[in-house]
Amino acid sequence: MANAGLLQNIRETPPPSAPALGCSKLLVCILPSAQIALGVIHLHDCPRQRLIPIYLIVVGVFSLVLTLLSCLPCAQEKKDGPPNRLSTICTIWNSLTSFFLFCWFIAGNVWIYSIYKPNFNRNTTDVNPYCDKTLYLFAFWTTTLVYIIPCVCLFIGCCVLLLCRRSNPEDQV
Repeated sequence: MANAGLLQNIRETPPPSAPALGCSKLLVCILPSAQIALGVIHLHDCPRQRLIPIYLIVVGVFSLVLTLLSCLPCAQEKKDGPPNRLSTICTIWNSLTSFFLFCWFIAGNVWIYSIYKPNFNRNTTDVNPYCDKTLYLFAFWTTTLVYIIPCVCLFIGCCVLLLCRRSNPEDQV
Protein backbone atom coordinates (compact mmCIF):
# COMPACT_ATOMS: atom_id res chain seq x y z
CA MET A 1 0.00 0.00 0.00
CA ALA A 2 1.50 3.28 -1.11
CA ASN A 3 0.31 5.44 1.77
CA ALA A 4 0.95 2.91 4.53
CA GLY A 5 3.77 5.03 5.99
CA LEU A 6 1.57 8.10 6.22
CA LEU A 7 -1.24 6.13 7.87
CA GLN A 8 1.21 4.48 10.28
CA ASN A 9 2.49 7.91 11.36
CA ILE A 10 -1.07 9.08 11.99
CA ARG A 11 -1.86 6.04 14.14
CA GLU A 12 1.33 6.46 16.20
CA THR A 13 0.69 10.13 17.02
CA PRO A 14 0.56 10.53 20.81
CA PRO A 15 -2.66 11.87 22.32
CA PRO A 16 -2.70 15.57 23.18
CA SER A 17 -1.54 16.54 26.64
CA ALA A 18 -4.07 17.47 29.29
CA PRO A 19 -3.19 21.21 29.34
CA ALA A 20 -3.43 21.43 25.54
CA LEU A 21 -6.76 19.60 25.59
CA GLY A 22 -8.05 21.87 28.37
CA CYS A 23 -7.01 25.01 26.48
CA SER A 24 -8.64 23.80 23.28
CA LYS A 25 -11.90 23.08 25.09
CA LEU A 26 -11.76 26.52 26.68
CA LEU A 27 -11.32 28.11 23.26
CA VAL A 28 -14.22 26.06 21.90
CA CYS A 29 -16.44 27.45 24.71
CA ILE A 30 -15.81 31.09 23.75
CA LEU A 31 -18.02 31.15 20.63
CA PRO A 32 -21.06 29.47 22.24
CA SER A 33 -20.74 31.81 25.21
CA ALA A 34 -20.74 34.80 22.86
CA GLN A 35 -23.77 33.36 21.03
CA ILE A 36 -25.68 33.04 24.29
CA ALA A 37 -24.70 36.53 25.45
CA LEU A 38 -25.63 38.26 22.18
CA GLY A 39 -28.87 36.29 21.91
CA VAL A 40 -29.92 37.30 25.42
CA ILE A 41 -28.84 40.95 25.04
CA HIS A 42 -30.69 41.35 21.73
CA LEU A 43 -33.63 39.04 22.44
CA HIS A 44 -36.20 41.59 21.29
CA ASP A 45 -34.06 43.48 18.78
CA CYS A 46 -35.02 41.65 15.60
CA PRO A 47 -38.74 41.93 14.86
CA ARG A 48 -37.99 41.05 11.23
CA GLN A 49 -37.10 37.49 12.32
CA ARG A 50 -37.70 37.07 16.03
CA LEU A 51 -36.21 33.55 16.05
CA ILE A 52 -32.61 34.64 15.28
CA PRO A 53 -31.76 35.55 18.92
CA ILE A 54 -33.47 32.36 20.11
CA TYR A 55 -31.45 30.41 17.54
CA LEU A 56 -28.21 31.88 18.92
CA ILE A 57 -29.16 31.11 22.52
CA VAL A 58 -30.16 27.51 21.83
CA VAL A 59 -27.18 26.70 19.60
CA GLY A 60 -24.86 28.27 22.19
CA VAL A 61 -26.34 26.35 25.11
CA PHE A 62 -26.33 22.99 23.36
CA SER A 63 -22.80 23.51 22.02
CA LEU A 64 -21.59 24.32 25.53
CA VAL A 65 -23.37 21.27 26.93
CA LEU A 66 -21.73 19.01 24.33
CA THR A 67 -18.31 20.49 25.02
CA LEU A 68 -18.65 20.24 28.78
CA LEU A 69 -20.00 16.68 28.62
CA SER A 70 -16.96 15.64 26.61
CA CYS A 71 -14.86 16.55 29.67
CA LEU A 72 -16.62 14.01 31.90
CA PRO A 73 -14.98 10.63 32.43
CA CYS A 74 -18.13 8.84 31.25
CA ALA A 75 -17.62 10.29 27.76
CA GLN A 76 -14.37 8.38 27.22
CA GLU A 77 -14.54 4.77 26.10
CA LYS A 78 -12.31 2.28 27.87
CA LYS A 79 -9.83 0.50 25.60
CA ASP A 80 -10.12 -2.86 27.35
CA GLY A 81 -13.02 -4.52 29.03
CA PRO A 82 -16.75 -4.32 28.42
CA PRO A 83 -18.31 -0.92 27.76
CA ASN A 84 -19.93 0.55 30.84
CA ARG A 85 -23.58 1.57 30.86
CA LEU A 86 -22.81 5.22 31.65
CA SER A 87 -20.57 5.45 28.61
CA THR A 88 -23.36 4.08 26.42
CA ILE A 89 -25.83 6.62 27.83
CA CYS A 90 -23.33 9.44 27.19
CA THR A 91 -22.87 8.26 23.61
CA ILE A 92 -26.63 8.16 22.99
CA TRP A 93 -27.09 11.60 24.57
CA ASN A 94 -24.25 13.08 22.47
CA SER A 95 -25.71 11.54 19.32
CA LEU A 96 -29.21 12.90 20.00
CA THR A 97 -27.84 16.34 20.90
CA SER A 98 -25.69 16.41 17.76
CA PHE A 99 -28.68 15.45 15.62
CA PHE A 100 -30.78 18.18 17.25
CA LEU A 101 -28.00 20.74 16.67
CA PHE A 102 -27.81 19.71 13.01
CA CYS A 103 -31.58 20.22 12.56
CA TRP A 104 -31.48 23.47 14.52
CA PHE A 105 -28.57 24.67 12.35
CA ILE A 106 -30.64 24.06 9.21
CA ALA A 107 -33.54 26.01 10.72
CA GLY A 108 -31.15 28.82 11.66
CA ASN A 109 -29.90 28.96 8.07
CA VAL A 110 -33.47 29.48 6.88
CA TRP A 111 -34.13 32.20 9.44
CA ILE A 112 -30.88 34.05 8.85
CA TYR A 113 -30.41 33.80 5.08
CA SER A 114 -34.09 34.32 4.22
CA ILE A 115 -33.96 37.94 5.42
CA TYR A 116 -30.49 38.73 4.04
CA LYS A 117 -29.76 42.41 4.10
CA PRO A 118 -32.45 43.31 6.61
CA ASN A 119 -33.27 46.86 7.53
CA PHE A 120 -30.77 47.77 10.27
CA ASN A 121 -32.34 51.15 11.04
CA ARG A 122 -34.59 50.92 14.08
CA ASN A 123 -36.16 54.34 13.54
CA THR A 124 -37.44 54.00 9.97
CA THR A 125 -41.14 53.98 9.26
CA ASP A 126 -40.51 51.46 6.51
CA VAL A 127 -42.91 48.56 6.06
CA ASN A 128 -39.93 46.23 6.55
CA PRO A 129 -39.22 45.70 10.27
CA TYR A 130 -35.63 46.11 11.40
CA CYS A 131 -33.07 43.70 12.82
CA ASP A 132 -30.21 44.81 15.05
CA LYS A 133 -27.04 45.00 12.96
CA THR A 134 -24.71 43.43 15.55
CA LEU A 135 -27.10 40.56 16.22
CA TYR A 136 -27.76 39.82 12.57
CA LEU A 137 -24.16 40.06 11.38
CA PHE A 138 -22.93 37.92 14.27
CA ALA A 139 -25.53 35.24 13.52
CA PHE A 140 -24.80 35.50 9.79
CA TRP A 141 -21.03 35.13 10.12
CA THR A 142 -21.04 32.42 12.81
CA THR A 143 -23.38 30.39 10.62
CA THR A 144 -21.34 31.08 7.49
CA LEU A 145 -18.16 30.01 9.32
CA VAL A 146 -19.66 26.54 9.70
CA TYR A 147 -19.41 26.31 5.90
CA ILE A 148 -16.08 28.08 5.50
CA ILE A 149 -14.04 26.14 8.08
CA PRO A 150 -14.67 22.62 6.66
CA CYS A 151 -13.94 23.89 3.15
CA VAL A 152 -10.63 25.39 4.27
CA CYS A 153 -9.74 22.19 6.17
CA LEU A 154 -10.58 20.09 3.11
CA PHE A 155 -8.44 22.32 0.90
CA ILE A 156 -5.49 22.17 3.32
CA GLY A 157 -5.88 18.40 3.65
CA CYS A 158 -5.80 17.96 -0.12
CA CYS A 159 -2.71 20.17 -0.35
CA VAL A 160 -0.97 18.18 2.39
CA LEU A 161 -1.80 14.90 0.65
CA LEU A 162 -0.46 16.24 -2.65
CA LEU A 163 2.74 17.45 -0.99
CA CYS A 164 3.23 14.13 0.81
CA ARG A 165 2.65 12.26 -2.42
CA ARG A 166 5.20 14.40 -4.29
CA SER A 167 7.79 14.12 -1.51
CA ASN A 168 7.62 10.29 -1.58
CA PRO A 169 9.26 9.15 -4.85
CA GLU A 170 8.06 5.53 -4.38
CA ASP A 171 4.47 6.62 -4.97
CA GLN A 172 5.14 8.21 -8.36
CA VAL A 173 4.63 5.97 -11.34
